[in-house]
Amino acid sequence: MTYTEASMDSLRQVGDELADATVATLFERGDVGRFNALMRYVSTAGAPLPKGLPEVAREYLEATSVPPAWVDWAEMEKARLFFIDNNVHISTALSFASMPACYVVPHVARLLSATHSLQYPSKRMAETGQFTVHLMQPDAFEAGSRFIPAAQKVRLLHASIRHHLRRENRWDTEALGVPICQEDMIGGQMFFSLLVLDSLHRLGIHISTEGAEAYFYAWRVVGAMLGVDQDAVPQDLAQARRFLDLYMIRHMGPSEEGAHLTRQLIDLYEEVVPGTFFDPIVSALIRYLIGDTSADWLQVPHTPWDTVVKAVPHLLGVLETIEDRSPLGAWALDRLGHLTTVFELSSLTRGRVMHYAIPEQLKKDYGVSRTVPHKRRWIPPAPTAL
Repeated sequence: MTYTEASMDSLRQVGDELADATVATLFERGDVGRFNALMRYVSTAGAPLPKGLPEVAREYLEATSVPPAWVDWAEMEKARLFFIDNNVHISTALSFASMPACYVVPHVARLLSATHSLQYPSKRMAETGQFTVHLMQPDAFEAGSRFIPAAQKVRLLHASIRHHLRRENRWDTEALGVPICQEDMIGGQMFFSLLVLDSLHRLGIHISTEGAEAYFYAWRVVGAMLGVDQDAVPQDLAQARRFLDLYMIRHMGPSEEGAHLTRQLIDLYEEVVPGTFFDPIVSALIRYLIGDTSADWLQVPHTPWDTVVKAVPHLLGVLETIEDRSPLGAWALDRLGHLTTVFELSSLTRGRVMHYAIPEQLKKDYGVSRTVPHKRRWIPPAPTAL
């Protein structure tokens, strides 16, 4: 697809027809409370739906209970192995690049600030981290997994935010388009896929072209399950670069809400980091990964660690050399990465399973080798000439 100002404008007028209709009916019939109460029991794929579930919700859950028919399962397994090999780096990119990138889009920051749950940034980060971990399990799309129910609930959560903002006249649809529109949903998909890969490259992580393409593919599958229009979404990394460049040029800038959300994010991770000596590395990493212009817009403070953090790629390069040359070293680093990710997630969730609810108001292997081949080192697609 060719992305132009006109085509992007058209994407701003479209939401998610299926989820929007489901949520509208639930509110119209006064069924939201009953739906939320019963959906707490729907946490694994393939489990019987609870009795008493509103019929419109049952129809939605049945219609969205399977992944797209076009999924390449071998590619998804490559993505899972890529995640295992790079889980700490991916978590770092999601926390310190993807989330701040959302905040540097003023209307997205305004929308996030308007939602009740975003007053608690740990909940948002915990939901994002848990969602990604569920996605990268070997049984993510099989009976008993937690990913599909999570995707179904997130899709309805987005629809409920659209419903509230429009019903309460808290969103200028004429100027900003539909809240959580197709353009913004695709933009979010790019933040969690291409921008993560860009961040790994900036950190000096040696990732293969095959691994990068598989990780991007996995988020294409996620997008499809979250209601993203597959005729409009980028199909490969080159298209993704063209979309993301145009999206950011159209929308990025400073905002009071973006700075406030960033401050919350920094405070949150300074609490997670043990002690206080390393606290400034949080701000330094954000500034390093998103660049000085965006960091200034978000009022990310300068710290003495701004220079120190530039040595991170060299340190990671040493660790990668150990991993590549020693099977035992590779196992140890993978294990350390897993434990670090678990620690971070448990700190954010406080040991709880995150439940996605519709707010009533706003306030297995597939014959793929365990070792992902490092045949071709991934180089980010060139910036688009706009």
